[in-house]
Amino acid sequence: MSQFKSEQEAAESGVYIRKIQSFVKREGRLTAGQEKAIAQNWPTMGLKQTDGLQNFLDVFGRQAPLVLEIGFGMGKSLVEMALNEPDKDFIGIEVHRPGVGACLGEAAEHNVSNLRVYEHDAVEVFADCIADNILARVQLFFPDPWHKTRHHKRRIVQTEFVQKLRSKLAIGGVFHMATDWENYAEHMLIVMSEAKGFKNQSATNDYVPRPEQRPLTKFEQRGHKLGHGVWDLMFERIS
Repeated sequence: MSQFKSEQEAAESGVYIRKIQSFVKREGRLTAGQEKAIAQNWPTMGLKQTDGLQNFLDVFGRQAPLVLEIGFGMGKSLVEMALNEPDKDFIGIEVHRPGVGACLGEAAEHNVSNLRVYEHDAVEVFADCIADNILARVQLFFPDPWHKTRHHKRRIVQTEFVQKLRSKLAIGGVFHMATDWENYAEHMLIVMSEAKGFKNQSATNDYVPRPEQRPLTKFEQRGHKLGHGVWDLMFERIS
């Protein structure tokens, strides 16, 4: 795409550019419980990318700070955050159907009402469904690190996506990232430090201690015992 500044410019010139995705759909087996959770709860908690731009005041029936999480996995920590912060509304995006089913089941079990989910590519949801300047926080916890150098271009934290994300954050909104791959943490720090319109919330201008709002997962606890590091980054939109 060297002769074009963007995919849109290429498309307008009649050139198709193959999109680089930040994920691979490793579609695991959907359990009976997950399938049932989707059938029972999708009508009230599911959102479709094909419905286009959403009015979240209508979706949640109230005006509240909006928190969006990209790639919530099996959804346990996302449900926990929604329970712990009832004054906020949460939007989760995940491409793996078993994770969507597990999240909906967990949310239903705890009677969570301030959570909605998309089963779709986050890049397209951002482009098609989220209005500008409305998000209080965007969360990206433990994304695929694409640790091989030749795959680094697949990492979702890239300059172009960060600027698209910035447009969706309200002024003062925060992009919160966490990873257990030091090389990816360094990559995130470089991209975000150079990103227009953001300010690092770290007192040392690098990483922040895990904030209480991000639950400590069992996986992370095991990692700490084995001496593995986890890096949190929080960047505030200032313009």
